[in-house]
Amino acid sequence: MRRFVDHVALITGAASGIGRAMAVRLAHEGAAVVCADRNLEGAESASREIVERQGKAVALQLDVTDEEAVKESFSFVEEQFGRLNTIFNNAGIGGQSWKLTTSVNLSGVFYGLSHGAHYLASRGGGSIVNTASIAGLVALLPVEDHKTVRTPELNEGISSYVAAKHGVVGLTKQFAVMYAKQNVRINAIAPGYIATPLTSVIQQNDALMKFHEQLHPMGRMGTAEEIAGVAAFLASADASFITGAIIPVDGGYTAR
Repeated sequence: MRRFVDHVALITGAASGIGRAMAVRLAHEGAAVVCADRNLEGAESASREIVERQGKAVALQLDVTDEEAVKESFSFVEEQFGRLNTIFNNAGIGGQSWKLTTSVNLSGVFYGLSHGAHYLASRGGGSIVNTASIAGLVALLPVEDHKTVRTPELNEGISSYVAAKHGVVGLTKQFAVMYAKQNVRINAIAPGYIATPLTSVIQQNDALMKFHEQLHPMGRMGTAEEIAGVAAFLASADASFITGAIIPVDGGYTAR
């Protein structure tokens, strides 16, 4: 299936994990892809992988917390490929300090939405897919048992991540409503725990791995390719009447 012939996509956080899988999937279906990431070496690696598979791709170093750089990224895409059809606001980090986590996971998405939706609307339309999380739909269950004495330092990582991802869900709905009549569709995916470099700490610990696998009724973590498949659907014409949707891709995590 080649749903994205003559289609150009910008994917942030494309150096690894879900973003890289998105880039590979879109390119496989015919899109020209700009692999954007703060990690230029990783973005170039993703781009090379696509080109080696006879696809079209270029790399772009991009820090999504830099609003001006985000704005300029759209012009870069147009200079490279002549147009831009879809933006994947995917770049993100695990829960760290409040300032850093919200800067990347929330402000970075806001910049991509605010400037990206305007850019697409001014050129006839397009689609945006944001990477939210199950943490944008429900609270996350701490690994520690109820006897653990929680501290402000222990609280910050999980709380900042949940707050940022809830914000992504809200922004997705708000921008979808604001741009619905300007031919810009805006949706989000909400992955469960996915086997990527972001969850390497979990994967390297048998007890942690078992704990997180059992949180999903399907009994396993998901793959980046499974997330990319849903993201590709949302970006495609097959989803032409879908906007403002948050699609859980979580093995049943949020169904309980």
